[in-house]
Amino acid sequence: MASGEPKSKKIKLEEKKLSQNVLFGMGNPLLDISAVVDKDFLDKYGLKLNDQILAEDKHKEMFEEIVKNFKVEYHAGGATQNSVKVAQWMIQEPHKGATFFGCIGKDKFGKILKEKAEEAHVDARYYEQNEEPTGTCAACITGDNRSLVANLAAANSYKKEKHLDLEENWKLVEKAHVYYIAGFFLTVSVESILKVAKHASKNNKIFCLNLSAPFICEFFKEDLMKVMPYVDILFGNELLQPMRGRERDGETENIEEIAMKAQSLPKENKKRQRIVVFTQGKEGTIMTKDDKVEMFSVLEIKKSEIVDTTGAGDAFVGGFLSQLVQDKTFEQCIRAGHYAANVVIRQAGCTFPGKPNFH
Repeated sequence: MASGEPKSKKIKLEEKKLSQNVLFGMGNPLLDISAVVDKDFLDKYGLKLNDQILAEDKHKEMFEEIVKNFKVEYHAGGATQNSVKVAQWMIQEPHKGATFFGCIGKDKFGKILKEKAEEAHVDARYYEQNEEPTGTCAACITGDNRSLVANLAAANSYKKEKHLDLEENWKLVEKAHVYYIAGFFLTVSVESILKVAKHASKNNKIFCLNLSAPFICEFFKEDLMKVMPYVDILFGNELLQPMRGRERDGETENIEEIAMKAQSLPKENKKRQRIVVFTQGKEGTIMTKDDKVEMFSVLEIKKSEIVDTTGAGDAFVGGFLSQLVQDKTFEQCIRAGHYAANVVIRQAGCTFPGKPNFH
């Protein structure tokens, strides 16, 4: 029996349905240990407000102290994993629309991360090893500021040849249409990033990278520049601005200039121009497109409604990616990013309520 619906319309409806593993992310899976701390605690460990750093020897005891002396909450974290998780939440169906690769330890924290990924319906394929414990990130919150200290541990032990290169894992990479990696992963495995980036470029798929934090641009610039020719969409935030001023002997550039410069860097795939998207907290988001800078206002929120800004940037990217995989306009992607960030900053950690209410 033929249904009354015209054939062409049926095909169109089917085309809109997303497939599993359409979005691919790779990065440092960390268990976030989140706590409201005092200024003395920040001073003791030499932490700056709203900074993001890698743990050094002087921070070793900090992780024990924060658990012992403050009320902590545990959340599945790590920049890329957060974004992928938010994207999956925004997509809703199909489950496992998003894939995530990263390295964890065979321990209690690793088990928690696996459970959290499952709850979020993300297809997390972790490389599990015994040598290092699962990585952690202390989110030290003071008022509406936060200071992040990441102890990469296992996350730093990701091995391309033992995970990414395996046939069953590479097949998942090939299934994706959009790829996202936070700059933090440049400190771990540039070879892995380049393999994925080159695949995306060669097959005219979309590769996205986040500049993540000032220390990446300062100390890992060489590796960043190896990856840059393959970047179709570059994310960054307002924290990168003062860093540029230092680099140029006090001659500062505004964030629009930095974005335009990043857009004009050499690019391998000439079929699409690079898009640069910089968030600036409540000051709004800028995007360079067609050699022009556009400005987008964020959604208003009362200060009293802000619980934790830790995952705001990651949530923005997650919202953006959720629309990008559906071929929506960049303007729609940014709207979704603002919506996701607005939801996440009302929660503790990079978490969200049952279902999104984004139209």
